[in-house]
Amino acid sequence: MPWRYKSPMNWSDVTPRADFVNRRQLIAGAAALGLGGPAFAKIAAAPSKYSTDAAPNSLEEITGYNNFYEFGTRKEEPAVNAQKLTTDPWAIEIGGLVERPGTYDLADVLAGQALEERIYRFRCVEAWSMVVPWIGFELAGLLNKVGVQPGAKFVSFETLMRPEEMIWQDYPILEWPYREGLRIDEAMNPLTIMATGLYGEEMPKQNGAPIRLVVPWKYGFKSIKSVVRIDLVAEQPKTTWNMMNPQEYGFFCNVNPTVDHPRWSQASERRIGSGLFAGRQDTPMFNGYGDEVAALYSGQDLAKDF
Repeated sequence: MPWRYKSPMNWSDVTPRADFVNRRQLIAGAAALGLGGPAFAKIAAAPSKYSTDAAPNSLEEITGYNNFYEFGTRKEEPAVNAQKLTTDPWAIEIGGLVERPGTYDLADVLAGQALEERIYRFRCVEAWSMVVPWIGFELAGLLNKVGVQPGAKFVSFETLMRPEEMIWQDYPILEWPYREGLRIDEAMNPLTIMATGLYGEEMPKQNGAPIRLVVPWKYGFKSIKSVVRIDLVAEQPKTTWNMMNPQEYGFFCNVNPTVDHPRWSQASERRIGSGLFAGRQDTPMFNGYGDEVAALYSGQDLAKDF
């Protein structure tokens, strides 16, 4: 299971984004968070009707508190270790039950896709949460572009395998490369996006640069980072945490406050940045996205299909 790390930050530490970026430019250590060095390219993105009206977490919180085991098991380690990752050039191999399989450069993946800012709630299986202003496009647009064959029932994803840069891949803490999967109707839902940035700029490396999956009604580990392979398949694919411990991590992993993790309650969550005395807040079913996704699971027993 992911290691726990106590955040030192409170809401009193949250700085408006513009002030934060300006301040960081004056700090020599900014490169450790991926915010210094060459300026990130700005990304033009339209607002989205799917965005929550909740205030996003600060850029510092989002980039400094991560689970990305390829770069370390403590929350602060990816912000330092991920800066070794080479993200340009980048390509995604798309195969399986598609009409136009091939290896697509990132520019080809993005071509013709409408980028939006999606301000989504993010709920970790560890019972902490954030609000993140992602920049991305609907996965359905990419799948339609390559052509989904009738026999495709699931979509599988793989993360890059590069232990010389992703230094924790030398350790067997998980089975590498990291793998995830969705049912085809989940993948085609308009809430499901491929994100290439946040806060209006390119995706930081510790958050899954240059492109990652975001599925806001599922626990965060389902939103696989640094994707290099997508396959459409007929059978349910193997996924990393489900292979690691199927009794604790099911295939679906929808946010569900009525189904506890075997070792802790999922009924409430700790909002990162809310302060030591803010207390926990109730977790809504499907992370609050039930109106858009509950129908996907009509007739399923979500205590069994967890």
